[in-house]
Amino acid sequence: MGSARARDEVLGVIDAQPCFMPGGELPVPNGDAVLAPINRLLDGRYCAAFATQDWHPPGHHSFASAHPGRAAFETIGLPYGPQVLWPDHAIAGSAGAELHPALDQRRLRAVFRKGMDPAIDSYSGFFENDRTTPTGLAGWLAAIGARHLFLAGLAADFCVAWTAEDARRLGFAVTVIEDACRAIAMPLPGGGTSGEAARARLGAMGVAFARAGDL
Repeated sequence: MGSARARDEVLGVIDAQPCFMPGGELPVPNGDAVLAPINRLLDGRYCAAFATQDWHPPGHHSFASAHPGRAAFETIGLPYGPQVLWPDHAIAGSAGAELHPALDQRRLRAVFRKGMDPAIDSYSGFFENDRTTPTGLAGWLAAIGARHLFLAGLAADFCVAWTAEDARRLGFAVTVIEDACRAIAMPLPGGGTSGEAARARLGAMGVAFARAGDL
C-alpha cells in the first residue's frame, strides 16, 4: 500500500476485550481469533489506529439483570428504541473490560470508551444508541484528516456494523476486514442470522469487505 494513500487511512479496532472472547461474560464465538490478524494490521501501514472499548457502570440498563423477569438476549423497548438485553459485561474497571492483553497497543493513538451512560447502550464507536450523543471519535478523525476507515474487532454484527454504518453516514469510505472480525450470529425470527443481516445491510450502504492478507 503506497504511503500517499495511507496518509488518510485509519484502522479501527472495535471492542477487542476479554469479555467478548472465550471465557468472558459475553463471548463471541471464536472471538479471540481476531487478535492475530489485528496485530498484523497494527504494523504501521495506516496513518493511525484507534480502539473502542465498552465501559459500562454496574447495573447498566442494557443488562438483563437490570430488568426483573427478563432474560439475556430478549429485546425490549427503551426510550431510544429496541434494545437487546445482554448478560452483565464490560464493567468499568474490571479485567474483562480492559483491552485484551494480547492486543499490540503500542500503535493505538486513541481509545474511545462507550456505554458509560447507565441509561443508554452504545454499539457504534461514533454515537450512543440514542444516535445523537457523540463519543468524540468523529471529531478526532476529522482532526487527523482521516477519509477511509478499516474496521476490525467484535462483534461484526453489532459494534463493528454500527460503527461502519455511522462512518458511512458521516462520509467516510469504510472497509470491514472480515477475517479480523467475528459475529455473535444471533438467529433472527424470519430466518438467517444477525451476522448475515448485518453484512447485507452494510453492503447496501457501500461498505467494502476485505481480508487482512489482501491488504
